[in-house]
Amino acid sequence: MLLKAKILPKSNLRYFLAGILSFAIWGFFSIPLRNLKAFPSEEILYYRIFTSLVFIWIAIGLFRRKQLKADLAYLSAVGNTERRNILLQLVASTLLLTGNWYTYIYAVNHVSLQSAAFAYMVCPLITAFGGFIILKESLSRLKLISLGVALMSIALLATGSFIEVVWSVVIASLYAFYLIIQRKMQHLDKLNVLALQIGLAVVLMLPFYFNKHEGVPQDLWFWGNITVIAVFFTIIPLFMSLYALIGIPSSTLGIIIYINPIIAFAVAILHFGEHVDVHKLFAYLLLLVSVIVFNWVIIKDIFTFKRKTA
Repeated sequence: MLLKAKILPKSNLRYFLAGILSFAIWGFFSIPLRNLKAFPSEEILYYRIFTSLVFIWIAIGLFRRKQLKADLAYLSAVGNTERRNILLQLVASTLLLTGNWYTYIYAVNHVSLQSAAFAYMVCPLITAFGGFIILKESLSRLKLISLGVALMSIALLATGSFIEVVWSVVIASLYAFYLIIQRKMQHLDKLNVLALQIGLAVVLMLPFYFNKHEGVPQDLWFWGNITVIAVFFTIIPLFMSLYALIGIPSSTLGIIIYINPIIAFAVAILHFGEHVDVHKLFAYLLLLVSVIVFNWVIIKDIFTFKRKTA
């Protein structure tokens, strides 16, 4: 037990695994989204946000009232300047997150699955670079080599459709800057932060919703998929990704994002039968190499921990 307590803080294993699991889950997100392809992207977004709000506040009310009280006490204790900064960060991150959700939903159902997957190849580069510039996070020579390998992969994939690349860059930029802002918000419980962001997103979406409201969908297939999206593809992975940011830099989480497009790419080919050529397969292999190189120190720590505990 003493050995475990000594090694885990060094490797930040639980935060690292939370980051991996969150993006692994998102890799399968296209499946429930494609089930709703017949519905407008705006409608999917509205009900994803509304349903997520209900479930997340139920979870907080049942299991996390202590954390909610602690956050309220913290907000009442800090000065006006700090509260204003937190509010600005919440508003900015909500706008980025909502924009990312809409553009991703639209890309999956109306552009291509591969364009959505490609977005999360561009995202880590933006996140790692933004963490380096804005948050002053250091990048070792090994990590810079990893980013170079990832850039080669992206260059290979960018030789396809220009429209797909534009959509991918927009989706990626929105989520990358969302992660960077979240890294700065270290004093509040991550689930409470997410609940506030979803609440603000509801306020943001309500005028658009009522402007084009044509009645609540009655299809049980729609609501079943929306519930799955809200719980298993919104609240759970977002909370895990925000939790991961407590213990690992946003640049590291940004590179872990590569797990998402690798899985999404496999789903597009194996489940939906999308065509892929040899150079794209090679590009995805380069991405996998990039992930391993970037996180080599953490991976080495994990195997060291296993050998010592054995």
